[in-house]
Amino acid sequence: SERKPHLLVAILGVLKAGAAYLPIDPVYPPERVHFMLEDSDAKIILTQSSLKDNLNLTGRQAILLDEHWPEISKRPIHNPKTKVTPNHLIYVIYTSGSTGKPKGTLITHYNVVRLFQATDHWYHFNENDVWTLFHSYAFDFSVWEIWGALLYGGRLVIVPQLISRSPEQFYQLLLKEKVTILNQTPSAFKQLMHAEEMIGKPPYNTNLRYIIFGGEALDLNSLRPWFEKHRDQQPQLINMYGITETTVHVTFRPINQQDLEAARGSVIGLPIPDLQVYILDQYLQPVPIGVPGEIHVAGAGLARGYLNREELTATKFVPHSFSDETDARLYRSGDLARFLENGDIEYLGRIDNQIKIRGFRIELGEIETILAKHPAVRSCLVITARDHQGNNLIAAYIVPREGQEVTSHQLREYLRESLPEYMVPSAFVLLEEFPLTPNGKIDQRALPDPLTHRIDLQREYLPPKTPTEEVLAQIFGKILNIPKIGINDHFFELGGHSLLATQLISRIRDALGVDLPLKILFEHPVLSELARAVDQLKTQQTKKHEQAIKPIDRSSKLPLSFAQQRLWFLYQMDPNDASYNIPAAFRVKGPL
Repeated sequence: SERKPHLLVAILGVLKAGAAYLPIDPVYPPERVHFMLEDSDAKIILTQSSLKDNLNLTGRQAILLDEHWPEISKRPIHNPKTKVTPNHLIYVIYTSGSTGKPKGTLITHYNVVRLFQATDHWYHFNENDVWTLFHSYAFDFSVWEIWGALLYGGRLVIVPQLISRSPEQFYQLLLKEKVTILNQTPSAFKQLMHAEEMIGKPPYNTNLRYIIFGGEALDLNSLRPWFEKHRDQQPQLINMYGITETTVHVTFRPINQQDLEAARGSVIGLPIPDLQVYILDQYLQPVPIGVPGEIHVAGAGLARGYLNREELTATKFVPHSFSDETDARLYRSGDLARFLENGDIEYLGRIDNQIKIRGFRIELGEIETILAKHPAVRSCLVITARDHQGNNLIAAYIVPREGQEVTSHQLREYLRESLPEYMVPSAFVLLEEFPLTPNGKIDQRALPDPLTHRIDLQREYLPPKTPTEEVLAQIFGKILNIPKIGINDHFFELGGHSLLATQLISRIRDALGVDLPLKILFEHPVLSELARAVDQLKTQQTKKHEQAIKPIDRSSKLPLSFAQQRLWFLYQMDPNDASYNIPAAFRVKGPL
């Protein structure tokens, strides 16, 4: 379902009925949705009429929240007789899997409720707090947003999809709704900081009490512009490391300006009180302070395991050798970290082939598995790289089959049939053969830079012709770090993504004075098409501003405004009351 109030009502209804919910984002490709429904054996699908055609409803009951609402509203409102215990499932969230298929993580009611009980002494959330549902409800950060508001009786502002992709509009929403608790991935917060700089007004006051980071590694140095404006005053910035398998959050670390001056890395603090964090070597033994090792988590937040993946569950949830309890478990995170001398934990990255991009956890092996099935691909390698702004991106190296030609557009379209947009590589590089080490393994150090050797740069260059095209080419080039941009270049095929798209919208507004809806960029990502859309929109907005106010017909009686009706009513009650009399009035005629 789309992000609307009925989405939350549906989730509450599922839980009230004693069932668990499986969130499926409408942007997921049909193949992924089909796998999730088959793998989970979901019996009932709550959706809306505009999305039902994307679903395989064979053997399942579909409830259309918009179309069936009149019938739903007639159902009894009393609590059904269900026997839900803390150990019952509350949700199943699917994350990327190394085998090419996503895996469902099983979380219980107890897992979620204890998360807020264990962190209450830090935050003191209350009924006066205003939260935003900013993230996809298929991303477990949304669990913290939804239940953080509802369990404390606070207010939850459901952020429309388009506003969540426009930092300026989202910043204005924060001010308008007087939001007090904001949850952000570091990537999204960078855009929000820029929006505040562009449209905010000193002293940049908001109602925010806390800004909580999660979903990906936090680069402390990226917060420097924020602290230059806000110092250490309210709101308090908090970094929380977390994993889906340990119920959203694992650690807690307040961030202040001194952390920037100390030039620390991505510090994630100390574990939540009902969790334990161990940093172990490959033999599951503790490493000394300062020595990197793998994060292992134990305690009340651990999930049951993976749905229908007993072998994988046994591999990732291992016996807790440091506990006296026979059934205690440790979760092997695959994350690299080390203890600092002050007791802090410093996050160092991944030790396997898994990454996080814009908060989403991605198995590169899943992308490779699907890419290798393309008929023109002989072999492939998917890696991570950094763009010129320091953000993670996915790059794919392709060795095509003999006699086969393939374009980045064809590869992207092929992957989009099976993968969500955030898992489609930003850059594709064609190779004749992979460079190998003396041991016969791919020599990743010898691979060409994906940003300067990607297929998209080997295209025919057609220069801009109109003034708008010239401006857009300059903006494309600065954002994508590509020196020459032609009129047939495609923003997303040159490495653009949703976060860069928000920068593009902002710079178009600054350079051309046009408020370009994000939807238009996705509909017209080719520069020449976008230029025409911008010119058309600019003409419409100019005409709108130039329209004169037309006087209405005053020959007949006009209805009273509410204020006038109130005065008339008071006069009827007491005609002698002079409280609202006007001592003098002037009628002015002619131009001012």
